[in-house]
Amino acid sequence: MTADRQPLIECEHCASIYRRHQLEPDETANCARCGAILWRYSGLTLSNWLALAISALIIFGVANAYPVASMAVQGMVQQASLPDAISITWRQGHWVVAVMTGLAGFVLPLLQLTVLLWVLGPLSQGREPVAFRGAMRLLGALRPWCMIPVFLLGVLVAVVKLAGMAAVAPGIGLAAFGVLTVLLTMLGRLSPHVLWRYAETVGVAPVHVPESGPNVILAGCHVCGQVQALPRDADPEEHHHCVRCEALVHVRKPDHRARTWALLLAAVVFYIPANVLPVMQVSSVLGDSAHTILGGVVELWEMGSWDIALIVFIASVAVPLTKLLALILLLLTEQWRSTTNLRPRTRLYQMVEFIGQWSMLDVFVVILLAALADFQGLMEISAGAGAAAFGVVVILTMLAAMSFDLRRSWDLEGQGEIESAPVEARRQPAPAAGKEMG
Repeated sequence: MTADRQPLIECEHCASIYRRHQLEPDETANCARCGAILWRYSGLTLSNWLALAISALIIFGVANAYPVASMAVQGMVQQASLPDAISITWRQGHWVVAVMTGLAGFVLPLLQLTVLLWVLGPLSQGREPVAFRGAMRLLGALRPWCMIPVFLLGVLVAVVKLAGMAAVAPGIGLAAFGVLTVLLTMLGRLSPHVLWRYAETVGVAPVHVPESGPNVILAGCHVCGQVQALPRDADPEEHHHCVRCEALVHVRKPDHRARTWALLLAAVVFYIPANVLPVMQVSSVLGDSAHTILGGVVELWEMGSWDIALIVFIASVAVPLTKLLALILLLLTEQWRSTTNLRPRTRLYQMVEFIGQWSMLDVFVVILLAALADFQGLMEISAGAGAAAFGVVVILTMLAAMSFDLRRSWDLEGQGEIESAPVEARRQPAPAAGKEMG
């Protein structure tokens, strides 16, 4: 294939267009305009990825079949797995918390692994998977909401919290979740764009190379990454359909500013009860008590677990507040039509996307404490109203980040052009720089 017929790729942060090319080991290709990573070299074959996905599914079963920890009080022993924690939280009447944690910690990760196996099996044999287009759209929707690493950290925090009250021991499930976290982190590299590129490689997905011109604008599909030519004079928020996967394509996200503001304001409203109301209630023979997020941080600090207290403070207090303030800053700078510090603002947005799910830590901690301290008549821990409000804040801020369109800020600086030169690549740790192609 000649250089001018190489597949194109769009930077999802600034909308610059580049031509793809093969990378060497340890290389990454970065956008020359905003610095975002466009693609990475991977030495793994489809068969390797399939083996990893199968291993992850097996470990997932072990992690949920065995307890993550056990707690002994006055001769009584209580063991808890993730399904136990979800079930007990539901039984206690905290349905919102049970549904949120059940989806984020069990249902959606299992569905993600199932989709990966569904597509990797046929692709590794050179065949197009059944319903490949729909499966890729589903995978793209699932990826941000799978929170196994957050649950693993929640187990560690819960064990430390209870260690001063009773004998607490880790279980087989905890080790399995540790292995599962590593496998899912590796599999997290398999985005829908990457899988579509593998499909191109094995010859089961077509590659369209659009022609650029004064009357068209090039836009990438958010599902398959296919760059296509759209009418330049059309509304940027108008609906189009991808020429390859038939997903909806917009030059820019519709009503992104109004949606992001609405979600942020809703998050601010829920942020108040999330911090004022108790996230956990403890009932024991010594009396009843209620604990807020900050109260839990203070307790950990007083117990001498300052490192765990710091982790909880960062994940449950600093991260949500940072996300809110960062998104407000990004919205305001766009509304003020500012073109300064666009690269740092891009890094800020990437940070917001990365830390989004970690605020769910305290919610997972609460359901695990409820499962481990489920001693009827002696001690019982349950979720408080603040836990549900806090979970809603996490969801709303993640949706707000997804609704925001950073490309609008870059549009103010000028539309990216395609250059004839390919993206340059440097070996890590130095980032690969790209030259815009025009």
